[in-house]
Amino acid sequence: MPTPPINLHDYEALAEQRMLPAAWDYFATGTDDELTLRANREAFARIQLRPRVLVDVSHCDTRTTVLGIPVSMPILVAPTAMHRYAHPEGECATARGVGAAGTLMTASTESACSLEEIAAAATGPLWFQLYVFDRANAESLVRRAEDAGYRALVLTVDSARWGSKQRAARSEAEAPQFRAGNFAEGADLPAVSLTWDALAWLKGITRLPVLLKGILTAEDAALAVQHGADGLIVSNHGGRQLDAVPASIEALPAVAEAVAGRVEVYVDGGIRRGTDVLKALALGARAVLVGRPVLWGLAVAGEAGARDVLELLRAELELALALAGRPTLASIDRSLVKLP
Repeated sequence: MPTPPINLHDYEALAEQRMLPAAWDYFATGTDDELTLRANREAFARIQLRPRVLVDVSHCDTRTTVLGIPVSMPILVAPTAMHRYAHPEGECATARGVGAAGTLMTASTESACSLEEIAAAATGPLWFQLYVFDRANAESLVRRAEDAGYRALVLTVDSARWGSKQRAARSEAEAPQFRAGNFAEGADLPAVSLTWDALAWLKGITRLPVLLKGILTAEDAALAVQHGADGLIVSNHGGRQLDAVPASIEALPAVAEAVAGRVEVYVDGGIRRGTDVLKALALGARAVLVGRPVLWGLAVAGEAGARDVLELLRAELELALALAGRPTLASIDRSLVKLP
């Protein structure tokens, strides 16, 4: 009998075996030379932990809140497109698995299932990631997300143009064809260039909190707070936009310092172990978001696989808390890590 996956690396290997090569390339690729894609993992390896001993860790608690929403762990699901490349039920299966793990999913504008279908399937809280292709279209999506019960909007701000995903481009013709769930067939969806006035516009048309995803510098973090952002996600888009930018975890400390607790800060990119989550929390993140690993779980075992990936991360985090002498998330601080 095959050994069941015991970590996210096992899920990655199994998912590559099970997915069509073109679908795998679609999810796995980065842009250009994939420097940033690799850096997202390599940067975590350079950060050391400084554990404390003789601390009562008989009970370690991973529960927290994000924008006031209770979740079972500081591990959320990042927006990723076209989950039907991984499983026929797409984002609906993902949403059920994420809810079963007691945490939050961010649904993508470019999901294969509609935002309404995802909301109907969900058993946990949802955020909605927004691309602004044009303002009329975006306002329609915002209204639909509000009506469907989404709890926040995540405006992606690093995609004025699409990055050059050259590895995926070689196999694009063989990729499965699915209609984008939120748009009519044949809809033209070019990326548009946004400026800071887009945040004021968006906040003016919605009652939902707005997070900005794609912040990598202290300067932009300060401007985001100044313009009214309700939260920030430090992200380089999984290495899929501008290549040669810093790993997200490397950018996190400066962003957290610039924000100085005025809004919640999150981070995604390269998180594969509970110790990675611990390092991110120590460097200023309220929670992390994971993208590709959830797709691997989905490809391997559908809803149950998506849940298991998250549960594996939670178990690793709980063990890391105990071994680091930090029984609560509130006990984590910057002294826990040593930067290179």
